[in-house]
Amino acid sequence: MVSYKDLGLVNSRELFKKAINGGYAIPAFNFNNMEQMQAIIQACVETKSPVILQVSSGARKYANQTILRYMAQGGVEYAKELGCQIPIVLHLDHGDTFELCKSCIEYGFSSVMIDGSSKPYDENVELTRKVVEYAHKYDVTVEGELGVLAGVEDDVKAESHTYTRPEEVEDFVSKTGVDSLAISIGTSHGAYKFKPGQKPEIRLDILHEIEKRIPGFPIVLHGSSSVPQDIVAEINHYGGHLKDSIGIPEDQLREAAKSAVCKINIDSDGRLAMTAAIRKVFVEHPEEFDPRKYLGPAREKLKELYKHKIYDVLGSNDKM
Repeated sequence: MVSYKDLGLVNSRELFKKAINGGYAIPAFNFNNMEQMQAIIQACVETKSPVILQVSSGARKYANQTILRYMAQGGVEYAKELGCQIPIVLHLDHGDTFELCKSCIEYGFSSVMIDGSSKPYDENVELTRKVVEYAHKYDVTVEGELGVLAGVEDDVKAESHTYTRPEEVEDFVSKTGVDSLAISIGTSHGAYKFKPGQKPEIRLDILHEIEKRIPGFPIVLHGSSSVPQDIVAEINHYGGHLKDSIGIPEDQLREAAKSAVCKINIDSDGRLAMTAAIRKVFVEHPEEFDPRKYLGPAREKLKELYKHKIYDVLGSNDKM
């Protein structure tokens, strides 16, 4: 058993309180390799933003749970080296079993998500409550989910979208004891969210109704990448073949961040940014074979993207 506190990490409880009161959202950026982690820490140090380092079950399989734990601990020390001891959470994204959540807690995660949203309501309640009871023994915070997001991201797949029902949230929070709640109000997983011509719209009316029923309770948005069209165009210019797609408008996310939404997950935009930078190097310097020469520019582009998200979308700069 490894305590996240010994790794220099924090849980999300106090960060969420400050975010709700301050009208901003904490960035939740996924990582599974060194360059991603470096870019996240650099961006958050340079903007003085707290951050949630997210690990999906797929990332855990890819990078190894032990390595990820030490990478998160290294991120804490790296931030200090860069001159700013920002608050850092290590969070399991879309845990789907009690056993996975338990294992992550024992490996030093300070926060876990148990996603029982695909199950019948009562089963979701029971599974979430079980994880909460175990996690809270170790002061680990827990995120639950109501509603289903369409799209594909790692091991998470759903063809249809089911909005969160406001009439269920109070009962769910009361019965489970979760610390935050992921809701479905129009966001979508993956890079292929909506086709050009469609008008993606976050259902702020559902969000506001949920806020009325559980006032001051931390709300989470998944699938909140915006699929920047300039980055998609750059990928395709340098030999990519991405289908036409658009994401969640950033002005809508900024509006949501001013409410009880205090954690916004962004993953696909980062993948797109890194891919664009790598493709550019491969086309302009086809002789290059040193991974540092293409992963370095990818890291820099990712850092700049995340700084933009922090300043212009989340509003979490200078909130450490």
